[in-house]
Amino acid sequence: MRLTNDLPNIVPDIDSLPRFRCLMLAAVLLKQLHASRSDSFLIALAFLGFVSLGLPDAVIGVAWPSIRDTFQLRQGAVGLVFVVSGLGYLLSSSFFGWLTRTLGIGLVLAVSTGLVATAMFGFGFSTIWVVFICFALIHGLGSGAIDAGLNGYAAHHMSAKHLIWLHACYCVGASIGPLLMASVLANGRHYRIGYSIVGETMLAMSVLFLITHRRWGTASATPHSAGLPTSARGALRSWAVWCQMAIFFLYTGIEVTFSQWTFTVLTESRHVGPGPAGIAVGVFWGSLGAGRIVFGLVADRVGIDRIVRCCLLITCGGAILFAVPLPIEATWLALATAGFGLAPVFPCLISRTPRRLGTALSTHAIGFQVGAAMIGAAAVPGGLGVLAGVAGLKMVPLGLVVLAGLLWLLHEGLTRRPDFDSGPE
Repeated sequence: MRLTNDLPNIVPDIDSLPRFRCLMLAAVLLKQLHASRSDSFLIALAFLGFVSLGLPDAVIGVAWPSIRDTFQLRQGAVGLVFVVSGLGYLLSSSFFGWLTRTLGIGLVLAVSTGLVATAMFGFGFSTIWVVFICFALIHGLGSGAIDAGLNGYAAHHMSAKHLIWLHACYCVGASIGPLLMASVLANGRHYRIGYSIVGETMLAMSVLFLITHRRWGTASATPHSAGLPTSARGALRSWAVWCQMAIFFLYTGIEVTFSQWTFTVLTESRHVGPGPAGIAVGVFWGSLGAGRIVFGLVADRVGIDRIVRCCLLITCGGAILFAVPLPIEATWLALATAGFGLAPVFPCLISRTPRRLGTALSTHAIGFQVGAAMIGAAAVPGGLGVLAGVAGLKMVPLGLVVLAGLLWLLHEGLTRRPDFDSGPE
């Protein structure tokens, strides 16, 4: 897609509204900041931060055809963007504990959100493919630290209910971003307009994090537990840290596999039409978001461990039902079941990390868990794709059954070991 000749004339009209809204949002939040002495403002800002975290993540899926044509690339070149961004994400999330101790959560969030804003503007205005890829690295570095930072704060300062709803906010942002870019492109505008709007939003969030950075403190308000290692290397000596990393690896891999492979499996293996197959993907994401809202209402009463155990069994049931070539209506039910079962698992496990591992370990562990989740999001669907290329697409749903069962077994092993004190729920 080429930039039209009248773009300089339309940019002010398109950009003025987002800028105005961002400034008004900042003004309202700053007024609340000065008026409030409680942590409610920071909690609200964390919710808003998770919406903004979701905004850029799915935008490239809509913008990619235009980006591909601009740089005259092959379809598969988008994989390089994901790989480079994933490396940056893994790097920053893995060093989150050190960054927090050095700068504090507030500054980490401010700088990281600023990096994402820079990457969004860079994506929009890059004229060389290599430069575009460099901004993908910057995007990953910022996103990894934001994800670990907000999860770390929430794990130590929020209830399980609020943490689950926090992740529901990510689904909101991840839904708004593609719709925004699609609207920009549908109106004949260049994709840089959409990236600029997202960049302005992230820049406004960066300013808010910077102004409030002293109020965020560290990852935990409690002293380090005696006798436990506080360095990243020391945290990696704990078997429980590695077990939780494996759980996050599998969980995210399963979630992304459902979202990425469902359409292909249904259309190319089971000969389902594009319309019903697209609905199936929407059903999965809809049940995932709805499940987080529902479980947020009952998490504090039912108990986190009990919810995770039940939901992992529900996920296994959904995976088994999806593996059977049934009519499309039954497949919709399978995907709704799997999405509902997966919904609270990630936030619940994050919420339990400080209690399970102790304060001294949890700051590093949350960063490692988020990094392991990022690796799983790439490795599991990629590995099942390789397997499908050898033995057919039927191996993808069968692989999901095996992985869902393994995830349940790992979590049971983590909670039932006699030398592992999971603490009260």
